[in-house]
Amino acid sequence: MESLEGTFERIVFRNRENAWTVGRLREEGTERLLTVTGRLPGVAVGAFLRVHGKWVDNPKFGRQFDVASFEERAPVTESGIEKYLASGLVKGIGPELAKRVVGRFGEKTLDMIDSHPEKLLAVDGIGKKRLALIREGWSEQRNVREIMVFLSDLPIGGAMAGRIYEKYGESTVEVIRTDPYLLAEEVFLLGFQTADRIARAVGIDIDSPRRAEAGLLHLLARLGQSGHVCYPKEELVRRAAAFLEIDELPAQEAVDRLREKGAVVVDDVDGDEEAVYRVEMAEAEETVARRLARLLRAGKGDRPIDSFEAIRWAGEALGLDLGDEQKEAVEAAIEGRVTVVTGGPGTGKTTLVRSLVAILRRSGDEVLLCAPTGRAAKKMEEATGSPASTIHRLLEFDPRSGEFQRNEKSPLTAGTLIVDEVSMVDLLLMHSLLAALPGECRLVLVGDVDQLPSVGPGNVLRDLIRSKRLKTVRLTRIYRQARESAIVVNAHLVNAGEMPRLSESGGDFHFIEVADADEALERIKRLLSREIYERWGFDVIRDVQVLTPMNKGKAGVHNLNRELQALLNPRGPEVRRDEKILRLGDKVMQIRNNYEKEVFNGDVGRIMEIDPGKSEMAIRFGRRRVDYPFGHLDELTLAYAASVHKSQGSEYRGVVIPLLGEHFPLLQRNLLYTALTRGREMVILLGTKRTVAMAVRNNQIHRRYSFLRERIRRAVDAGAPC
Repeated sequence: MESLEGTFERIVFRNRENAWTVGRLREEGTERLLTVTGRLPGVAVGAFLRVHGKWVDNPKFGRQFDVASFEERAPVTESGIEKYLASGLVKGIGPELAKRVVGRFGEKTLDMIDSHPEKLLAVDGIGKKRLALIREGWSEQRNVREIMVFLSDLPIGGAMAGRIYEKYGESTVEVIRTDPYLLAEEVFLLGFQTADRIARAVGIDIDSPRRAEAGLLHLLARLGQSGHVCYPKEELVRRAAAFLEIDELPAQEAVDRLREKGAVVVDDVDGDEEAVYRVEMAEAEETVARRLARLLRAGKGDRPIDSFEAIRWAGEALGLDLGDEQKEAVEAAIEGRVTVVTGGPGTGKTTLVRSLVAILRRSGDEVLLCAPTGRAAKKMEEATGSPASTIHRLLEFDPRSGEFQRNEKSPLTAGTLIVDEVSMVDLLLMHSLLAALPGECRLVLVGDVDQLPSVGPGNVLRDLIRSKRLKTVRLTRIYRQARESAIVVNAHLVNAGEMPRLSESGGDFHFIEVADADEALERIKRLLSREIYERWGFDVIRDVQVLTPMNKGKAGVHNLNRELQALLNPRGPEVRRDEKILRLGDKVMQIRNNYEKEVFNGDVGRIMEIDPGKSEMAIRFGRRRVDYPFGHLDELTLAYAASVHKSQGSEYRGVVIPLLGEHFPLLQRNLLYTALTRGREMVILLGTKRTVAMAVRNNQIHRRYSFLRERIRRAVDAGAPC
């Protein structure tokens, strides 16, 4: 990190949303005018700054100083004071009036405005109304300066300070002094550890009861990110005590206090052990079970369909010869209220959905189709020839309120809802979906239960099937066209616990033996630099996805992205943020849901424009252009390589999968199966026969703590009221 001092001379550009600024700084002791970029909230022209950061070379705009943090003090020279007042940031004072004020009071101008603002009445052009406006503007600027000075003393960087100020504005100091742990829940990328350091800095003790409560809630949220809906109470207390470095008794007392406050729910659903839930998780789990029970108790509707005749008609009208399993699934969906259909690639899920849609619409039923992601919805639409949408769009998510507009009070109007890729649906999303269904609606859930579970909490599809209370049809027959694909055949072999046919590489499946991560990395680079294009003609950025089990390591997501960016897109206009470099043409992924932009976690796009003058870039997601201010680039990461988990619901023309010894903690059957089924025309698997065998043998599914299965059984068996 380097430091510069000087007077802030000019604002070239400032984003009002996040204070991202391009400006000119006149270095102290010289006449050099330097370009500085970064978050500079509240900084006005004329201010004296000490900035900390590093020099970067922008291909279009030359050498710039990238500001990580800064300290500000009021200008001390007459020219600096005049520029400061003339900047427009102080209400009531423009350039001409600034010149007259400084001409009268000189270097004491700012002290005078602070202590004796009434003396401004002696300046021509300032009356009582103008004076009131100046006082208000001066107070606002003083508040901003004081807040930024306060934040600069905390153990955080300048970017995080700007993010905190952006969130809380004038309430920043009060929020931090009152409850700094609130920041961990409300400020993006500010975790509990950072909030804890801030708490230490403002004098909150390590034994504070509030710290224990915040730590427990944070731990529950982190466990939720690992898929858990709840967690055993005794184990949670032990983990919290170790995490917070306190005794178990204060951690236990924190659970009890949170329970009394209604912040957590403690329940013993199975009568065996108590589990602790965040309130929203407990409500979601119980409500999903009750609403499924309600749907099951609903009648068959006013116009029952002869399923035998309908299936015969569909075969003739659509030219489809449905197999026995497919016919069973269609019949179950027609006759029942809630039906689950599961099966792997090539087993005819899409064909039966197409048949079912045609049958129901012929009978006059209103059918809605949806899937968790835009990619999955588009695939569903193309396969069935019927409109399909994302679940969020179907439920009309409002980014301003953070709520779905379709709910129990304003339900969907549909006779049947068909949901694809249900393995990706987490508990909270299923809760929102069921809340919006009218009581007489038919629900058909389609997915592959053998894939990895949802990124979010819960294992919903598996729990629905394991409850044994919902009609479930498993498709096992692989159809002729699919049997010709080595990808499909090997995926089913893996799913059955058998080794894929590695020695029969050819066609659409290829196995390349590599000894270690170094060899794998070099082989992947050769494949993407020329070999894949020469053999298949694929655009390796657009058509091919590298999928790897882990984020860390030489063959992990982070390192592969650095290496592949340097290989495939080494030069061009770029933006640097800490260690991250984003260039024009880069393949990038959204890593958090942004409902306002309608871009969701896992969506992949290409950078199509970088505009340093406006401090923003444009990214193309499919056919949509989405603009990102530079201050929001922490929502993006490179996507030449991605984790297998992030690839759920996606399909690529080709995938390249390293499966190595360094991935040992995650070598599991469902991970390899999921990775193989992402490739449509080409799969290249790199590793050793030993690592592949390890993954195939390991069918141990990490338990996700949830009691949805038990709640469904209880609600259905008891006929629980809804």
